Amino acid sequence: MAKQYETVIGLEVHVELATKTKIFCGCSTAFGGEPNTHTCPVCTGMPGSLPVLNRQVLEYAVAVGLAADCTITRNCKFDRKNYFYPDNPQNYQISQLYLPICRDGKVEIETGQGKKFVRIHEIHMEEDAGKLIHDEWDDCSLVDFNRSGVPLIEIVSEPDMRSPEEVIAYLEKLRMIIQYLGASDCKLQEGSMRADVNLSIREAGTEGFGTRTEMKNLNSFKAIARAIEGERERQIDLLESGEKVVQETRRWDDNKGESYAMRSKEDAQDYRYFPDPDLTPVVLDDAFLEEIRKKQPEFREEKMRRYKEEFDIPEYDIEIITGSKHMADIFEATVALGSSPKKVSNWLMVETLRLLKENNMDTEDIRFSPENLSKLIALTDAKAINSSVAKEVFEVMFDKDIDPEKYVEEKGLKTVNDEGALRKTVEEVIANNPQSVQDYHNGKEKAIGFLVGQTMKAMKGKADPGMVNQLLKELL
Repeated sequence: MAKQYETVIGLEVHVELATKTKIFCGCSTAFGGEPNTHTCPVCTGMPGSLPVLNRQVLEYAVAVGLAADCTITRNCKFDRKNYFYPDNPQNYQISQLYLPICRDGKVEIETGQGKKFVRIHEIHMEEDAGKLIHDEWDDCSLVDFNRSGVPLIEIVSEPDMRSPEEVIAYLEKLRMIIQYLGASDCKLQEGSMRADVNLSIREAGTEGFGTRTEMKNLNSFKAIARAIEGERERQIDLLESGEKVVQETRRWDDNKGESYAMRSKEDAQDYRYFPDPDLTPVVLDDAFLEEIRKKQPEFREEKMRRYKEEFDIPEYDIEIITGSKHMADIFEATVALGSSPKKVSNWLMVETLRLLKENNMDTEDIRFSPENLSKLIALTDAKAINSSVAKEVFEVMFDKDIDPEKYVEEKGLKTVNDEGALRKTVEEVIANNPQSVQDYHNGKEKAIGFLVGQTMKAMKGKADPGMVNQLLKELL
């Protein structure tokens, strides 16, 4: 009988924090920008320059730790991790090995088998390195230090996950918590959330761990799932053919669907860690922790419970809307302006999701304001525009966040509620379509639909279909 294998997975997740400036200097953290323009002597590692900790980094790290049920280290410090690499200007990275800011946490995930906790070993603060760009054309490597010194937290889990599904559920939960806190936008494609996967396999039912490998270069949930499947198969093939799994760092190539070895895995002693002499220890008092606790937002689970009690909208809608902090904010702000929760929910669930999908956008990219959505709903409620015009206006609003009232006025899209003008058009349509009138009198209900269509066409879509229907029935 073939052996059954169990996959054991732990993750190291790097999250770029949403501060305006870097962790130890005042340079901008904005994504993009001309190479080496967001730099200064501190983040380019010039001799004699001194780092100073950005307080906001500390606040975000503690907020994430509290949300992930961690113990906060009241007395922590920074260490130097020494290694030479061209994108690492000081030849060391400032990180936290001995006393990380957060320890021993857990987050709850939903799996096919029900709820499960993934334990968090630690969360530490550190700085990001620069970026190497290999220029094939000129056969040289260029370095951009804009990213050097951008603040990161690294969230290290225990090896508690057993499948790609559990890994994705864990990452989605982390992303949700961090986005709700506003600590990062967690965009994998821009590198503001990156995950390294530590994976080993063992025979099902055994206690000990196998030899693990670490996989890097994973920038989408799909790539992570494929990399886990690929590495699991690779390790099983090795063991089945009597070979050993080597502890090493591997790079996943998502286009080829395979990984290759980068380097043998280093241990902590290879980095000669020692406390950073330029940075003072960080001592947190009760008042500081209390201040962060007070600022914690209402997280998704609480929001879902409140929506069920407060708003009469389906559970499915609640799940989708609260799945994004940004979307939940738009929903709540629009309702607060007096719009009906059901109507706001419909615009978000139907038209917004359709346009996001068509434009390959994320919910975080929604640009229209609650004020304008509320105005659009008011226009349709007042029958000032009909539903097809409303959709047309919404598309422009989704793209450019225009004021729907002004737009409808400028483009002359208001519904014609002048009964005299409408009656005249309906009479003309009846006179021009004797066959349909005959069909209607012969009991063909569908014929009226054609006449409504013809009237709407004549009115350039600017009539209330209900009113047209009513007039037609009356005149027929």
